[in-house]
Amino acid sequence: MFVKNMWYVAAFVADVQPGRCFARRILNEPVVLFRTQNGVLSALVDRCSHRAYPLSEGHIDGEVLRCAYHGVEFASSGICSHIPGQTRIPPAANVKAYPVVEKDDLIWIWMGEPSLADATKIMFNPEHSDSAWSWRPYYMHVKANWQLLVDNIFDLTHVAYIHAKTIGGNAQTHFNAESNVTLENGKVALLRKMPNSIPPKTYIEAGGFKGNVDRWQHVEYAPESGNVLRVNAGACDVGTGAYEGRRDNGFVLVNIHGVTPETETTTHYIWTICTNAPRDSGVPEKLFDQFFLTISEDEVALEAQQRRINDLPDMPFVGIASDGAVNRARMLLDQLHGRE
Repeated sequence: MFVKNMWYVAAFVADVQPGRCFARRILNEPVVLFRTQNGVLSALVDRCSHRAYPLSEGHIDGEVLRCAYHGVEFASSGICSHIPGQTRIPPAANVKAYPVVEKDDLIWIWMGEPSLADATKIMFNPEHSDSAWSWRPYYMHVKANWQLLVDNIFDLTHVAYIHAKTIGGNAQTHFNAESNVTLENGKVALLRKMPNSIPPKTYIEAGGFKGNVDRWQHVEYAPESGNVLRVNAGACDVGTGAYEGRRDNGFVLVNIHGVTPETETTTHYIWTICTNAPRDSGVPEKLFDQFFLTISEDEVALEAQQRRINDLPDMPFVGIASDGAVNRARMLLDQLHGRE
């Protein structure tokens, strides 16, 4: 299942340099992203209208993309602007263009009906431009269905098992966490509180905790603003106000998870990790390295899950009590898909 009328993260802004083509399959459609010499960003279907040659194999010449097969040229709008050896250009020579926007160091693409693309609805990720925050970008090509990634981020009870060596902590702490799930105004939110809990290894190394902590995990997902999940997590010393918003004595992480379907069974996982820990403390680099290992553990688990689904595609999932947020997210996506 794909939902087309939704913003997706296509790439990082740094991935698409002036004068270069960048190919990526999104929602099973081949797309070429490119930037003209004047910096105009464009996304076209990666297929020349003449003989179906990939436009991503072509060349940027000033403000046009030239097909490498026969030299047919296309403007950033997808309009065919030149065909060698003739003056008449048939309208059928034009190619599909996708709405594309740059915001917070991310490139966003709209794969559905262009008239419905409202760039003002794209979510903000201010940590990417706030000097008080440090962040690092990552890309993973995950061989699993995109909805499994959404499930994984909302299903935080898996953390104690899949991530036992990094951010896991005590299993009972995760299953006994105070959880609140809401689905309102097109957004699913999950808040989990783990007071007076033993900090996991990553938290001790990054935050320097000497005893138990008050830990939180807050996940927000509003897919009509972009198929991105924002996770705010962290910990403070016990009883120092973590649940009242006083978190200066601990540390805060924000993970921005861009989940962009490539095919039904592969996903572009375009994500960042951000922290407001002081840069000169050495904490940000520790966190970045540790959380890369954490997300790598997710990648291995998701691909194993997809392999077994491929083996036994007709066998249903059986729900358990901790699936509340997962179920609401799937319900919201089903509603959006049904609307299309």
